[in-house]
Amino acid sequence: MSGRDASSLETAGSGPGIVMYTTGTCSYCWRARDLLEHKGAAFHEIRVDKDVEQREVMRQRSGRRTVPQIFIGEQHIGGYDDLAKLERTGKLDPLLAPYLKPA
Repeated sequence: MSGRDASSLETAGSGPGIVMYTTGTCSYCWRARDLLEHKGAAFHEIRVDKDVEQREVMRQRSGRRTVPQIFIGEQHIGGYDDLAKLERTGKLDPLLAPYLKPA
């Protein structure tokens, strides 16, 4: 099962899961997706280029207009650069731990 096809946004007791707002042509979205998939994290991808209402939800949740916008649980991570910084500093794995796909 790929991260994009994750059927559940929630892991028992761990909140709303990982949500990533994207568009189909965004290279930073592709990088974020690749990183989360490499880590084995289950996530839900919302294509805001196909759903105007979800674009507005993204803006309200994040306060930003750019993609990707990534949420881990209720925590707004930001975009790809923010996600990559968490990875470089060793802070990403603990955030992802509750959302890793079973081996």
